[in-house]
Amino acid sequence: MKLSFLRWPRTLFARLALILCIGLVLAQTLSFWLTLTERDQATTNVMMGYIEREAASSVALLDHLPPAERPQWLPRLARRSYEFILGPGITGTPPDARLSKMVAKSIADGIGTDYALTVNAVPGDKERMQVHLKLTDGTPLTIDMRPMSGVPLSPWLPLVLALQLIVLAACCWLAVRLATRPLHALATAADALGPDLKAARLPEDGPSEVARASKAFNAMQDRIATYMTERMQILASISHDLQTPITRMRLRVDVMDDDPQHAKLQQDLQEMESLVKEGVAYARTLHGAAEAPIRIDPDALLDSLMCDYVDAGSDVSLEGNIGAPLVTRPQALRRILGNLIDNALKYGGSARIVVASSPPDGSVMISVRDSGPGIPPELLETVFEPFYRVEESRNRQTGGTGLGLAIARQLALAMDASLSLHNNLPEGGLEARLILAKTR
Repeated sequence: MKLSFLRWPRTLFARLALILCIGLVLAQTLSFWLTLTERDQATTNVMMGYIEREAASSVALLDHLPPAERPQWLPRLARRSYEFILGPGITGTPPDARLSKMVAKSIADGIGTDYALTVNAVPGDKERMQVHLKLTDGTPLTIDMRPMSGVPLSPWLPLVLALQLIVLAACCWLAVRLATRPLHALATAADALGPDLKAARLPEDGPSEVARASKAFNAMQDRIATYMTERMQILASISHDLQTPITRMRLRVDVMDDDPQHAKLQQDLQEMESLVKEGVAYARTLHGAAEAPIRIDPDALLDSLMCDYVDAGSDVSLEGNIGAPLVTRPQALRRILGNLIDNALKYGGSARIVVASSPPDGSVMISVRDSGPGIPPELLETVFEPFYRVEESRNRQTGGTGLGLAIARQLALAMDASLSLHNNLPEGGLEARLILAKTR
C-alpha cells in the first residue's frame, strides 16, 4: 500500500542519502543514549557503595566519640551529597523518588541492624531525604541526604558528537554519490543517443556491476547502429535499383503516342519516384542529420520562408518573433516547417505561423495552424508513423506519401526538439507545435 503522506525526494541520490543519514543519526542517538544510561547506572552503583561504606563508618565513629567532641567532627564527616545533624531533624512522608529509595536502602544495608532507622522525604524538595537514628547513648542523629542524580557531561562531548555526525554525513554523501554516479552517466548517455547514434561511449571500468552495465550499453549502441546502417543501405540500394527502370519507363512513356493511358502512366511514375525519394529521405533522418548546428537569426529564416510561400501565391502569414539568436540546424528546421506548412495548405487552404518565446526555460515554440477539418484525437500520434494517412479527415486525392510528418518528427528529434499535433478548439483546425531549446 502506498502511503500518500510520504513525500519522497524525486532523485535516487536524495532518497538514498536521506535514508542513510536518518539511519545513522538514529543509530548514533541510540548509541549515545545507551552509553549515558550505562554510565549513569555504573556511577549510581559506585555512589551507593560509597555511601554505604562512608555512612556506616561515620555513624560508628560518632557513636564511639564522647558527646562533647561530636559537634566538631560533623564538618569533617560531611560530604557533597550528605551531612550529619545532631538532632531529630525534619519529619515527613516516606521517600517516593527512585534515587532516594536506593540511597536509603544502601544506608540501611551499611549500618545494619545495630540502629533503628526511619527514612522520610523533606517536604518541598523532591530529591532530599533524611535518615533518623539514635546512637547507643540515646542521642538523636540525622543524616541529611541530597542524592546527586545524573552524570555531568564533559563540555567537549557535544562538539565531538557534532563532528561525528558531520563525518558520517560526509561519508554518506560520498558513498551515495559513488553509487549513483554510474546511473547518472548511463542516463546521460541514453539521452545523448539520438538518431545519429554517435553518443559518447561509456567507460568500461569501475566496479564489476558498473563495468558490466557499461559494456552492455555500448554493445546495445553498436547493435542499433549496425541495424540502422543496414536499413539505410537496403533502402539506398532499392532506391538506386528502382531509379534506372523508372527512368526507362518515363522515357518510353514520353515517346508514346497520344493514348488515354499516357497521362495515367506519367502520374503513376511520378508517384513511384516521389515515394522512392521520400523513403530514402526518411531513412537518412533515421540514420542521423549530417548538418552541424550553427547560430542563426530565426526571425529572418521564418520571414524568408513565409515570403517564399507568399510569392508562390499561397496564403501564409507570420505572427510574433523570437528576438534572439538561435543555435540550430537551419536546413532541418526549414524542412520541418516546410512540411508542416505544406500540410496546412494542402488540407486547410491556409497556414498561420505563430512564434512565442518562453523566458523561464528559454524554449521557443513555433506553431503552424490551419483551418482544416483537424484530426481525431486518438490519431494525433498515429499520423507520425511512416506511410500512415488519415483517410477520414484528409483528402487522399491531394497526393502525398505519408512520410512528411514522420520525416519532420525524426528531424525534430535529431535537433533535440519536440513536435506534436493539437486540434484547435473551439475555432477548429489543426495546430502543429515545434518546441526548440534556445541556446544563445
